[in-house]
Amino acid sequence: MEKLRHAHVARYITPLREGGSLPAIVEADDGFMYVLKFRGAGQGVKALIADLIGAETARLAGMKVPELILASLDEAFGRTEPDEEIQDLLKSSIGINLGVHYLSGAISFDPAVNTIDPLLASKIVWLDSFLMNVDRTAKNTNMLVWKKELWLIDFGASLYFHHNWNGWQQQALSTFNNIKTHVLLPFASELEAANNYCTAMITPAVIKNIVTLIPDDWLTQNGSPAEMREVYAQFLSTRLAHYSNFVNEAIHARSAII
Repeated sequence: MEKLRHAHVARYITPLREGGSLPAIVEADDGFMYVLKFRGAGQGVKALIADLIGAETARLAGMKVPELILASLDEAFGRTEPDEEIQDLLKSSIGINLGVHYLSGAISFDPAVNTIDPLLASKIVWLDSFLMNVDRTAKNTNMLVWKKELWLIDFGASLYFHHNWNGWQQQALSTFNNIKTHVLLPFASELEAANNYCTAMITPAVIKNIVTLIPDDWLTQNGSPAEMREVYAQFLSTRLAHYSNFVNEAIHARSAII
């Protein structure tokens, strides 16, 4: 698969303060605007890794995801920023960050207003169960409607095994109990069909290709970059091979609320 494009951040436009990690809208030297996820915020590069893996997995499974780029932040950037909190964030984020193409005019998905195809809802529930994404709830759907289509954003709370690498093999085999809070679970009536589709699209080879996109300097905490990529690949491939663990959990969770 193609590598992610690279650009330099040219202008800081505005913070998105509804996010705890203070992402921001920026303009890059390619002329486009992006939502910038900072390596110096919150869970650091681990959130960026989860976001990258999640978004690219969704894209290869045929779901709508904004383009991701690797966005470099230079040392001189932000020196004139008057907000001390933002200035500290910029200083701690020098280097490669994650840019998400800004969907100007997009609105947040609201299940009370927006309709969704049951198969698409089921695919998204499958994907978030697979990735162990705890952050697609009614309170925070992390989905946008743009040009009358549904777009997925923000996978940074996925793959939480990497915040404690001990026992990752057991976590790969686990169910995903948090699926009971998923905003789309009531609409996910086609989970078996979604599983057939997603397991055909997402393969161990696809997973290996996705983890090659992670920049080396995001992979410095638990071994060499090659070793860490291999753990991510094995974790996801193991979950894929044992999909019944999390699919059955989602089916049971749905049956409890319908």
